[in-house]
Amino acid sequence: MAQNERFSLRTQSMSPAQARAAEIDVGLRQYMLKVYNFMASGLALTGAVAYGMTLSETAMQLIFGTPLFWVVALAPLGFVFYLSSRMDRIQASTAQTLFWIFSALMGMSLASIFIVYTGTSIARVFFITAGTFAGMSLYGYTTKRDLTGWGSFLFMGLIGIIIASLVNLFLQSSGLHFVISVIGVLVFVGLTAYDTQKIKNLYSGTDSDEVRDKKAIMGALRLYLDFINLFIMLLHLFGARR
Repeated sequence: MAQNERFSLRTQSMSPAQARAAEIDVGLRQYMLKVYNFMASGLALTGAVAYGMTLSETAMQLIFGTPLFWVVALAPLGFVFYLSSRMDRIQASTAQTLFWIFSALMGMSLASIFIVYTGTSIARVFFITAGTFAGMSLYGYTTKRDLTGWGSFLFMGLIGIIIASLVNLFLQSSGLHFVISVIGVLVFVGLTAYDTQKIKNLYSGTDSDEVRDKKAIMGALRLYLDFINLFIMLLHLFGARR
């Protein structure tokens, strides 16, 4: 028996309120699955591009040996701002294309980690990140506790990390670098749970497919950024340098 038929038979024995709740629950699971699928696809594309870049010495020299590096490094930030500000004005298909381009550019900018760190340590830290992210995202999805209060605290922590990182560009302090990485891990672990709950709460069973797809893409972007930043902070702490 098809899944939709089984769901239909189940809801026939429920009260209208119960049937509506069950329908929302199914829709929410499908919506969150779409968010995670977009995010995982973006991460896979980023990883493939980053690794592919390392196979071409010419490409690496072109990106990291010329001012083109700053274009590649800053372009993803531009895509994030553009998507965030224009999401309500563009089609879901356009937003999805921009997300793939953003993921590819992130892969180009992250290719340098294969020069700095060993492949074994990159793989190890990736799996540590994946496990940590999965646990905190599951917590954010399932907890009954309202995590809204975490938002301002985590935002202040994020601003502090950015300012401290800019300062350390001039100081080159290994001690400050370590502190930034530790605080960064805590902030992005918290943001993973916070963003997951926020994405979940944005779901509405009355949204059109177009609106739901755009919400899923923006949700995937938020979780993608949480994952990438958590990965980088953990790599700073546990990555083995070449």
